Amino acid sequence: RLDGFVAHVASFREIEVIDIRPLEKSSHQNIKFLQADMMNPLRIEKTDSLSCLHAIEHFGLGRYNDPIDIDGHMKGINNLVSLLEKNGTLYISFPIGKNDEILYNAQRVFNPRTIFKNNSIRSHMELVKFDFVDAMGDLHLNTCIDNIMEKLTYGCGIYTFKKN
Repeated sequence: RLDGFVAHVASFREIEVIDIRPLEKSSHQNIKFLQADMMNPLRIEKTDSLSCLHAIEHFGLGRYNDPIDIDGHMKGINNLVSLLEKNGTLYISFPIGKNDEILYNAQRVFNPRTIFKNNSIRSHMELVKFDFVDAMGDLHLNTCIDNIMEKLTYGCGIYTFKKN
């Protein structure tokens, strides 16, 4: 969506929006569109900052005309990490719950620790901060994942990683 995060970032810096769906060219000078499948390696310039907010949970489920791929989310994370410069920051958010699950073709829900099973995350990234929004809509800043596991039902995990 352009009316939220993208519009705010575009007010002070150029931002590229990558989507598997075709998008109309933006009239805003700081918003650039690139149609691409994040499950496949991209040949674009590396960046110092990359966000993937409420998207990775859809990769590989076919909901947005992307190919069905049970490992789509892992391939997407690998490609995100590869697009970051050294010391670059990755902001990634997705639905979290006690267990990993797929809700029809709508989305995945991840255990908050599942992202650390990804080889690219383990090998190249350091967790700087974990925030989450709980099932009641309350935001919890700079939280320890282990401290939320007992009471976790569903929510949104917001991870900040730095590439080493």
